Amino acid sequence: MTLVADFVLQRLAEWGVRRVYGYPGDGINGLLGAFDRAEGEPEFIQARHEEMAAFMACAHAKFTGEVGCCVATSGPGAVHLLNGLYDAKLDHQPVVAVVGQQKRLSLGTHYQQEIALQQLFADVSEFCQMVVHPGQARHVIDRAFKTALTTRGVATIIIPNDIQEEDAQPSPPKKHGSVFSSVGWSRPRLLPDEGELRRAAGILNAGSKIAMIIGQGAAHAESEVVEAAELLGAGVAKALLGRDVLPDDLPFVTGPIGLLGSKASDDMIRGCDTLFMIGSSFPYSEWLPDEGQARGVEIDIDGRMIGIRYPMEAHLVGDSKETLKALIPLLRRKEDRSWREKIEKDVTEWNALCRKRAGQHFGGTINPEAVAAELSPRLPDGVILTADSGSGTNWWARHLKLRKGMQASLSGTLATMGPGTPYAIAARFAHPDRPVIAFVGDGAFQMSGMAEMITVKRYLDRLSGPAPFVFCVFNNQDLNQVTWEQRAMSGDPKFRGSQEIPDIPYAKYAELIGLKGIYCDKPKKIGKAWDEALSSDRPVVLEFKVDAEIAPIPPHINKTQGKKAAKAAVRDPEGVGIAVKGARQKITELAEHLPGRHP
Repeated sequence: MTLVADFVLQRLAEWGVRRVYGYPGDGINGLLGAFDRAEGEPEFIQARHEEMAAFMACAHAKFTGEVGCCVATSGPGAVHLLNGLYDAKLDHQPVVAVVGQQKRLSLGTHYQQEIALQQLFADVSEFCQMVVHPGQARHVIDRAFKTALTTRGVATIIIPNDIQEEDAQPSPPKKHGSVFSSVGWSRPRLLPDEGELRRAAGILNAGSKIAMIIGQGAAHAESEVVEAAELLGAGVAKALLGRDVLPDDLPFVTGPIGLLGSKASDDMIRGCDTLFMIGSSFPYSEWLPDEGQARGVEIDIDGRMIGIRYPMEAHLVGDSKETLKALIPLLRRKEDRSWREKIEKDVTEWNALCRKRAGQHFGGTINPEAVAAELSPRLPDGVILTADSGSGTNWWARHLKLRKGMQASLSGTLATMGPGTPYAIAARFAHPDRPVIAFVGDGAFQMSGMAEMITVKRYLDRLSGPAPFVFCVFNNQDLNQVTWEQRAMSGDPKFRGSQEIPDIPYAKYAELIGLKGIYCDKPKKIGKAWDEALSSDRPVVLEFKVDAEIAPIPPHINKTQGKKAAKAAVRDPEGVGIAVKGARQKITELAEHLPGRHP
């Protein structure tokens, strides 16, 4: 007889799951035996921690468009999944988590590792159900996948360990209460009301200075976004989750927006008279037009989220691609191209400024901007880029210029530390022939990345190959993003007790466990270090010793933050260095706008 555990894995395979990321425990012993019998269909991939497994499942969904899947034991293993699952929930990725539980007989007795899992997973899950009868497994699994795909969210299946080892009932008896479900789902074609389309077209046709913001919801609408931007004479800024929707070599793409954004994006938003948001829930009002400054049109597939970031006049609830197809015939081409010409000029100036800033090194130490700037022209075709949360994310966002066919993602909405490394590992499993490069700060690498290098070691034969696989570590011995936030947001100097971290030889650690390690601490050797890493046939930890005093200067600084940063600098242990380097960078920016600087 087939056991419930075997049936569960068979059903996962029928839903297209090829690998399940997880960590073992006695609460899923039945499933572990079934994985052994399944002989890789689906395959169990052992992460070093359940949180990393959940990040890998989220990354699988991001880089394949399929449902990601992770598994954990009862109690503590289940708790460990939560951060990674919240990353999937907040970034709208379909993930199914399969979680063990104590025997039904012991539930409610305060038994060892007994946790109220349905309550624990209630908030993170769009669907959460415990299997308490063998005949229930079929429809619970099917509903989990259908819900994850439909809501682009998390679904959790809880299976007590005694149920896992009972005989399966793939077809329950046909009686009252039995349910007979099927594998299968199709993406809907969702279009807005025709009257709302005409209203949106009227607003866009009336505008003369149109700014577009796109997010991951525009991912399958590249040609339609470009056509709309060309008709409207608009520039296009990209939220971080949407940065691979359009390539950066299009002259009207202004790059990232917000605190980590470009001045070209900021100038466009501050000068626009019409805002057109597509598939983005960019939340930061200080980087959007002032209320009343611009008229608004938005496309979003989720009616719950439309018109909640900026007051919109036209609310187009629908799929971005299909909605744009219906909208474009109603748009009139702008004959006056002066707004577009200004945007393209601003993009050119911003790119020149970034190059100059990246070329400024102080006292022989590496400017972290240069690490990204040197990589950008070296990016291999089809590369997948991941980033962790930290100051390195600024340089990842600003200096890496994506070309068509590249993919990039990070923890966009949760903005948690830790996913850069597991994202890269999952990307490599999903696409073994594509280059993968992760940007990771030393804080995130110490938190979890170093442990996941052991996962890379375990699967070294599969993760090696001619396509580069690089973990770029920014070593500045500082939890740098929070340090800068302390200064700018709280007006406090750097607190060494919380912000300084040990100097660890990351490249040597990589060599110790059988990977390739490369160390670079000289500005003139950055390019050579990248060349060596990108030519390696095994995974690389590329460690750059970088300057912690290079400020991630935002596109504009409001008065409050400026005052707080100045106040903090007076008592900051790195105040002198910050002042000198910040002044040099600001002078570089001002020099870009002097008469005669540009043809």
